[in-house]
Amino acid sequence: MGSNNATALEQLDARFTRIATVRDERRPHRGWIRAIRDALGMSGQELAERMDVSQSTVVDLEASEATDRIKLATLRRAADALDCDLVYFLVPRTSLEEAVWSRARTKAAQHLAGIAHHGRLEGQEVTGGAEHALVDKLAAQLVDRRGLWSDER
Repeated sequence: MGSNNATALEQLDARFTRIATVRDERRPHRGWIRAIRDALGMSGQELAERMDVSQSTVVDLEASEATDRIKLATLRRAADALDCDLVYFLVPRTSLEEAVWSRARTKAAQHLAGIAHHGRLEGQEVTGGAEHALVDKLAAQLVDRRGLWSDER
């Protein structure tokens, strides 16, 4: 990979390794706002006053959080009113490096499948280890190219 991309990828992967333990934390079924508000013994009216909104707005925002419809800015305002920090991040399911190489191998295999078809028709089939080596070689060339994530071949 190009050095800038590789460095950014490595740095992000290191950060994700540190925060991976929170991946399995699930939001309480009624939402974090309601759970924290209840744990603090704060009424909906008290939260509404702290946010400078109506009590019905607090009911609506708690419902919107519980159903994944809340806006990030609104969640941040509620967090502030609850004396909390909003921590927001995406956690990749695999390392970013693994995702890039997996995509490059997939695209390389797709590209080589068309070539392999013509080779079979001409009696020049590539099989086994040689095929894997070709996929890996082409994947290494695709890793640093723009368009890796497009559906074009």
